[in-house]
Amino acid sequence: MSAPSGAAPAIKVLPEPSGLPEPLPEPAVGDLRLETVLGALSDPLRLTIVRKLLLESEDFDHTCGWFGFDRPKSSLTHHFKALREAGLTRQRQYGLERRSHVRVEDLNTRFPGLLELVAAWTPRP
Repeated sequence: MSAPSGAAPAIKVLPEPSGLPEPLPEPAVGDLRLETVLGALSDPLRLTIVRKLLLESEDFDHTCGWFGFDRPKSSLTHHFKALREAGLTRQRQYGLERRSHVRVEDLNTRFPGLLELVAAWTPRP
């Protein structure tokens, strides 16, 4: 089912499973800065990553391979690190891979409405 005309698509928030590894270092909710978050989202690939996580998540968190980007791993690693350091995503280490999800509750607390704007954004073809 699609969103009504003019409405943002529904953001998926999946429950956090038990027994997760500790998250990698990230800013606390009170330390999230709008200019840092917007700076991270100013890159179209990073904006696409966050939007895809918000709207298409199949599991609680995802590896960079799930996104299907045709980019070098080093480039993707850089973008995922920028999103984590800005406070947009939370990453956890599972063996040799890192998985990410959007910090929906934290971002909604700090910047109400921001994630709805990201969800409503339409990437250029």
